[in-house]
Amino acid sequence: MNKIIGFALSQRLFFSLLAVVLLGFGIKAYNELPVDAFPDISPTQVKIIIKSSGMTPAEMESRIVVPIEMKMVGIPYETMMRSVAKYGLCDITIDFEDGTDIYWARQQVGERLADIRSELPANMEGGLAPISTPLSDILMFTIESDTLSLEEKRSLLDWIITPKIRAVSGVAEVNPLGGKVKTYEVVPDLNKMRSMGVTLSQIFKALEENNQNDGAGRVSQGVESILVRSVGRLKDLEDIRTLPVGKRSDTVITLGDVASVKFGFITRAGFVSKNGEGEAVQGLVLGLKGTNTSIVLEEVKAALTELGKMLPEDTKIDIFYDRSELVNLATDTVKNALYEAVVLIMVILLIMLGNFASALSVALILPFALLMSFIAMQYFGLTANLMSLGGLAIAIGILVDSAVVVVEHITSELGNPKHKRQSKIHIIYTATVEMAPSIITGVLIIIIVFMPLLTLEGLEGKLFRPVALSIIFALFSSLVLALTLIPVLSSFILSKRPDKESWLIRVLSKWYRPALLFSLHHMKGTILAVLILLVGHCI
Repeated sequence: MNKIIGFALSQRLFFSLLAVVLLGFGIKAYNELPVDAFPDISPTQVKIIIKSSGMTPAEMESRIVVPIEMKMVGIPYETMMRSVAKYGLCDITIDFEDGTDIYWARQQVGERLADIRSELPANMEGGLAPISTPLSDILMFTIESDTLSLEEKRSLLDWIITPKIRAVSGVAEVNPLGGKVKTYEVVPDLNKMRSMGVTLSQIFKALEENNQNDGAGRVSQGVESILVRSVGRLKDLEDIRTLPVGKRSDTVITLGDVASVKFGFITRAGFVSKNGEGEAVQGLVLGLKGTNTSIVLEEVKAALTELGKMLPEDTKIDIFYDRSELVNLATDTVKNALYEAVVLIMVILLIMLGNFASALSVALILPFALLMSFIAMQYFGLTANLMSLGGLAIAIGILVDSAVVVVEHITSELGNPKHKRQSKIHIIYTATVEMAPSIITGVLIIIIVFMPLLTLEGLEGKLFRPVALSIIFALFSSLVLALTLIPVLSSFILSKRPDKESWLIRVLSKWYRPALLFSLHHMKGTILAVLILLVGHCI
């Protein structure tokens, strides 16, 4: 430590420039630090969502859930597997140990799911759910219009709004809720089919084989060539009605002759209502795990604003839940506490030290220690949330302890007449070296007190580990700064003049000295009184 302190004082310009660079990196880390309301307490989790129309919960459980669960048993680092089976739908969740790479876990689950697909029902669809957590709901909105029907609102959400939002980096998925999903329905008339001799297989075949375009090669004309293709894609209801399904004598039987063709919607398992005013169409935006929620929300809202200009007249997107409001409310509370604490500490330092130069030297450690903490938080993957910023708020008063001890001793030694012939730099070096063991011991004791929080596991660990880490980062930063930057700043700010106590210290000393002398002269009585107070408090 002596060599480090000596190097800092011998290279004051270098350390001053280093402090400016550190300030820049700290501001950059603060601006880039992911901001969220709370720490991510969810485990590494992979979800499988399977749909199979017409199956009861018991059938979903026996034919899909059980085979998949049997296949997923034994994946490395797997801790828990659970499932929910509903009518036509099942949800299988697999949890992994903390620290497991989510993409590696998804690869293991995906490979095993691909191996068993051939053994599952043919009408099954679905697979791995997006990389999200139970706290990934970042934005909810509804489509408001007095002219569009529920089918039109849902189509607008599915085909226009959802693809635009999915293109935003950091969005895991957009879940559409409510409304009616538009379908083209063919309802056979059994009496007409029987009278015309048409079977269901003919109808299926006509629909399957007459709904695709195909290439027919090229026609060359000199140096030019023309692409030839057969256009057979169905475009509207009339195209479906005119599909030939059979022939009777010389008459072609079309699909419209034996069935009714109309628009419909997928059978709904529920609906969405808003403010008790009837049904609504809602979009739910899920954020990707580990992304910066604030940045993603800004980009999503910008995309929605851009979409709002392209919507039909009298149609708008109404955002009724915005995660940024919760994030700002949670983080602003702690930020305001940090700002108020910094101002309060500066005022107290000025009053207690009675020297503006000394108070300024100590106060300068606060922004540097906080910015160094942000750099460490970014490096170790912490987010700025209620818990991590709360840890900095807890540590804010302790950060100046080391600097106060160093600056006070430097100020005292600079004003000591016996050091008149010594250079200012040498006095500061000697004073810092004398205080180094004490402040190192004091800071390490405080850091060790918070170390047990790092051993917490599960939910408790995810909640309180950011608090402990942010406090440790801040305290270690303050210790490094107190032994390097503070002596350098003191050499520029402080001067060699007698140290004068502030008026508040002089007033308090008048009361403290007699109490101290009385306690030293009556040590047994003082110890006995303290023990009586301790026992009384415990009782």
